[in-house]
Amino acid sequence: MTTNQLADTPIEDPLAELERHLMSAYAAGAGQDLHDLLMRRDEDARTLLAAASRYASEKLSEVEARSHYLRRLHGEP
Repeated sequence: MTTNQLADTPIEDPLAELERHLMSAYAAGAGQDLHDLLMRRDEDARTLLAAASRYASEKLSEVEARSHYLRRLHGEP
């Protein structure tokens, strides 16, 4: 990869992929497809996306809390 390619590559949050998977799972549990919801503009889609986002946020917080706990157990800063 050249320097120009590196500069053009967007930096993504390390947990972004997990967040997308969690939101997709939430949407699937509601009988919807995440990609379809993102393309829609109606209030029902927005409401479900907001709920999926809250769900993913809660789960990511749990993952991060467990990670910090395990690091402390092993004596890491």
